[in-house]
Amino acid sequence: MNFSELCNPIFTQCVLDYHQTDHVDTPIQNPYPVRSIEYYLYLKTWIDTVQWHLEDLIRDPHIDPVEALALKRRIDQSNQDRTDLVELIDSYFLEQYKEVKAKSDATINTESPAWAIDRLSILAVKVYHMRQETKRTDTTPEHIQQCTNKLNVLLEQQKDLSTAIDQLIDDIAGGRKYMKVYKQMKMYNDPNLNPVLYGKR
Repeated sequence: MNFSELCNPIFTQCVLDYHQTDHVDTPIQNPYPVRSIEYYLYLKTWIDTVQWHLEDLIRDPHIDPVEALALKRRIDQSNQDRTDLVELIDSYFLEQYKEVKAKSDATINTESPAWAIDRLSILAVKVYHMRQETKRTDTTPEHIQQCTNKLNVLLEQQKDLSTAIDQLIDDIAGGRKYMKVYKQMKMYNDPNLNPVLYGKR
């Protein structure tokens, strides 16, 4: 089974599970064994889905400024959680293929497998919401058609990205590409690197 064939059903199920309550404070009920790759994939999409809705909430033009600031802080933390999880998923691939000897002409990819999987997870959230737009009964036929066209593009993108991820992993397994993971050095959350934060001390 290709890795995307593992990912995509988990991503889709997670988005559907979230929308059973459709509330950002709903506790996650991850159905997979803790620390399994399936567990991390499900958690990844849960984070993405919750953050999607947090981004909707913060764009309310009538939002209370205090509430908006709290949401912004929560979105920042969500981004950090997302980054940490992507790096954890990349660690899984590094472990899986640690014995593979890269060929002399092996090349590096522009992104690691987990960062491509990150995009695939977010695509699952986009596909769900665009599909919902095509089912609306309170809008114009033009809107429905536009959203249908966009949904078709997203589905094509999902298919192409899945293929690209599977090819990348196959190339890593075959020594034709090699992984080199750089830890994300986010500066705005670090009190030692953000001048607004360290300037307050």
